[in-house]
Amino acid sequence: MVQFVNVTNMARWIQRESVEKIIGTMIDYLERDFKRWEKFDKIARVASHTPFGVIELMPTSDGEEYSFKYVNGHPSNPARGFQTVTAYGMLADVDNGYPTFISEMTLLTALRTAATSAMVAKKLARPDSRTMAMIGTGSQSEFQALGFRAAMGIEDLVIFDTDPEAMDKFRRNMEPLGFRIRLTSSVDEAVDGADIITTCTADKAQNTILARHHVKPGVHLNAVGGDCPGKTELDEQIVRDSTVFVEFPPQTRIEGEIQQVEEGFPVVEFWKVLTGEEPGRRSAEEITLFDSVGFAIADFAALRCVRDLTAGTELQDSIELIADPEDPKDLFSLVGSLKPIS
Repeated sequence: MVQFVNVTNMARWIQRESVEKIIGTMIDYLERDFKRWEKFDKIARVASHTPFGVIELMPTSDGEEYSFKYVNGHPSNPARGFQTVTAYGMLADVDNGYPTFISEMTLLTALRTAATSAMVAKKLARPDSRTMAMIGTGSQSEFQALGFRAAMGIEDLVIFDTDPEAMDKFRRNMEPLGFRIRLTSSVDEAVDGADIITTCTADKAQNTILARHHVKPGVHLNAVGGDCPGKTELDEQIVRDSTVFVEFPPQTRIEGEIQQVEEGFPVVEFWKVLTGEEPGRRSAEEITLFDSVGFAIADFAALRCVRDLTAGTELQDSIELIADPEDPKDLFSLVGSLKPIS
């Protein structure tokens, strides 16, 4: 039997434990796996692009367990009553190839993305950072806010979205949780005085959400929204004037903000910061940019986190996914006793 966490039980787990507590634990899983980055199989995700969006598979393995995530990204979906991003994922035992665990990953990806952003910001943002500007208040925004509070104690948020209803939704969800939130009418107003800027927009286009003059010395940029070829959020000059940190360069050069610059443009692989091979922030004036696109090792960590923390509880179901005849060479025995169709 394969263990399974469905959407209802994922939501119950999050409600029971709280987003912030789970993100704090997930950061520990992420840091441990990023520190052993070189042990993993790594390829850029396998993507099927259409005019409507993208469907992707994200596989990896550490030699003992294998994981993959199926995920889509369809920016026009909300206007049609669908979510922009949905996902599910699986863990398998490398020793025999059998799946061991399956989970919904729409909610889990939101947690993992926020946990990754927060993990990186702990190392790259100025320690005295107090205010975060958030450009884009869609489905990921609340998780990002809670992740940064869990990791860095950020409670002062200045937000902007081209959709006023999205900003109202964000404030309605977050103010009862103790955040101090200011709504603005422009990017210029939102980023003024911000220590950290998070961009999280969904439009599949080469946009300039942030211009160079929006980014002052010492700011940490958390660019979450760039995640496919032809989709960007930042002015190219911001990229050139920042120290850029990435997950897996071959994937980020296809999908991230650095697709705007030449192939040899220097970047820092973030796992090397965790292992001490590369420095993080080097001065109070440095602009640091996390060019986040999401990578399979983060999903691997997130799947193991939810599996371990829900193991032995009613939140996991057993599903009969794998045919398992008594004689492994006699698969036909499972159907041989069935009566023929008359």
